[in-house]
Amino acid sequence: MRYNRLGRSGLLVSELCLGTMTFGGDDGLWGQIGRVPQDEADQIVRAALDGGINFIDTANIYSQGRSEEILGQSLKNLGVAREDVVIATKVFGRMGEGPNGAGASRGHILDQVKHSLRRLQTDHIDLYQIHGFDPATPIEETMEALDILVRHGHVRYIGLSNWAAWQVAKAQGIAERKGLAPVQSLQAYYTVAGRDLEREIIPMLASEQVGLMVWSPLAGGLLSGKYDRANESAGEGRRATFDFPPVDRDRGYAAIDALRTVAERRDCTVAQAALAWLLHQPAVTSVIIGAKRLDQLEDNLGAVKVELTAEDLKQIDEVTRLPPEYPGWMFERQGTYRTVSPARTPR
Repeated sequence: MRYNRLGRSGLLVSELCLGTMTFGGDDGLWGQIGRVPQDEADQIVRAALDGGINFIDTANIYSQGRSEEILGQSLKNLGVAREDVVIATKVFGRMGEGPNGAGASRGHILDQVKHSLRRLQTDHIDLYQIHGFDPATPIEETMEALDILVRHGHVRYIGLSNWAAWQVAKAQGIAERKGLAPVQSLQAYYTVAGRDLEREIIPMLASEQVGLMVWSPLAGGLLSGKYDRANESAGEGRRATFDFPPVDRDRGYAAIDALRTVAERRDCTVAQAALAWLLHQPAVTSVIIGAKRLDQLEDNLGAVKVELTAEDLKQIDEVTRLPPEYPGWMFERQGTYRTVSPARTPR
């Protein structure tokens, strides 16, 4: 397991992050994603920690707070020292009735952090993330509220999730101009079957020195190895009941075909090859892996041992790269005129 800096901070996080969206679901939407009870969650958390993971992600909206409760209790049950784990959670989704029961306003953020701290049984959150963009709240208000939490010690670092490139850049500019806590990470969807981030977001992350946490790295189970062109529905797994995130099936199956070939060559599973591809991308800080069962987690953990060659990466890239789109193709065409060569040492 390798450990990477989160953004421009000094915080080191494991290249794989345990996602807990499967913890605590009931008969509703969250039950379709996962129904992992406390005793099984304890086993999954223990296996993740034993595998070298020090980074765990949750959100207040997951099972309406139950995921945070189960995670907090697991860490207590397992006797995990607080300084040995990096806990990330999120705020934005609806947690109460009325117009102010959701969003990224100062009031909602300051109210919800108290509930998350209580459910997690901790006095601080290492990474507090805004789970979505709130068009009703000025970005200045959101950033100022997060800065209050950092200054009071309730939160160590701040992140965003599911924001556009211009929104992240604007938030970072506001933080720099007003001397607020900077954005250290963006949590976003990125897979070999869905490389949209490469157009605008990944170049922005490199420019602003913001880390990337990847959610749904197996495209909601599509890249798990259960599916291919001849078997569009495996009859089980999340895709059978919750077909999300949306994926262009032709591109997805082309990716699966390439991954299967590479997996056979590298003696690994299709899922491990898909995760390994992400781990080989320079922009990626940590890949979030979730599991309903211990064997799923153990398979995912094996991805850190898969070394892809330049030939492997080229084979995958040839069938999954994004088609040219303006202004990207113009940047590439014109940029050669201004490519800066290494400076020469004066004589």
